[in-house]
Parts: sequence; structure tokens; C-alpha cells
Amino acid sequence: MNPMKGILIEYALSLPPLALVFEFNPRTISRTRTVTINTGSVPGMRGGYDFVLPTETPRASQGVTVQPESFSITILLDATDRMNADDSIAKIFGVQPELDTLRTMLEPKSQGPGGLQTLASLGAGGERAFQRNESASVLLFVWGLQVLPVFLTSVRVEEKAHLPTLIPYRAEATLTMQVIEGNNPFYTVETVRQVASAALNTIQTVSGAVSISFGV
Repeated sequence: MNPMKGILIEYALSLPPLALVFEFNPRTISRTRTVTINTGSVPGMRGGYDFVLPTETPRASQGVTVQPESFSITILLDATDRMNADDSIAKIFGVQPELDTLRTMLEPKSQGPGGLQTLASLGAGGERAFQRNESASVLLFVWGLQVLPVFLTSVRVEEKAHLPTLIPYRAEATLTMQVIEGNNPFYTVETVRQVASAALNTIQTVSGAVSISFGV
């Protein structure tokens, strides 16, 4: 069975769009979602508003905000197999094209003719910041059954091995992303998938409880 491949692809009018394909078998994946609780300075209230009945719990959660989910993965980029297969690009450039793709995904973009994106850094010097006519790339992270719209917020690269020309042919990249949880078709589908999957867990939990109750 062939291993699943992860894809990070730019959602833009650029032809072809920036894309990075990799075998998704990281040692770890870290997913983080936090809740911010701001209950103000209500006298006599600690950690949340008072409640007794389930119908009163919305009152208890006043001032609570759910932050967008973020996650990070570490992937290995390795051109060894392609070099052994006599791939001319891999033999000359190693994994430099993949690393440059990641760097380009982080660059500010400006809209060119016909809506095509152009690197805002072309011809610019010194520090670069997002200007009014520039934007970050919206990326789609395809991972198994999930297609998540994300911003790539951080890329950390450790080059592990180099060609005689000092071009890396093996590198480890740690990618940090934040999910775009707004009103977009990708996150809408992900929300439906998430609810359906949670329902499966509920069915399993209820079935297990019934089995225990009847000694099955």
C-alpha cells in the first residue's frame, strides 16, 4: 500500500499555483486550540457566571472566545531516491526547489493584472511588511480526509545533508499553520466532517454503555 501524501497548495489564480507534496509520516503533529476567558471584574464571580440548569450555561460562558486552531508538523524532504533514479533536477538542485517553495509561500503577495499574484518583495530592499495592496497566501493543507484552509505562520528548516555544491539534498522542515475558520467552503466542509465524526464517537460510547449495562 502506497503511503498517503500530504499537500500544501496555494489557493490563488497563479498558474501553476505554488504546491508542496510530501509523504505525510511525521514523528509528531501538534494541534492547539485555546479558549480565552474574559469575565471582567464582576464582584463575587470567579471563573464564570453563576448557573444551575443546562439552559443557563450560555450565561456562564459570557466573555469566552474560542481562538482559531493552529498546528505544527515536522516533515522530511529528501531527494536521495530521485537522485538514485537519475533525476536531473534532483541531482543538481537537491531539495532546494522545495525549500524555496516554502519560503515563497511566506512572502507578501500583490495582485497583478487579471488577479495574478506577484511577489511583493521583487525589487524591494530592507525590511518587508505587508502593505495595503499586499496579502498573505491562503493555503490548503490536504491531510487524509481533511482539507484545511490555513495561513503558514512559521517555517523552520534544518539542512541535514548537502551536495558538493553545498546545495541541500536532505532537510527537515517544521511548519506552523493557523486554520482560517471563517466563512469559506473548505472550513464549512471540515466542520460538517468534524460533527459527523463526533457523532460516530457518540454512537460508540452509547453502544459501549448499553453493552456494559446488560453484561453483553
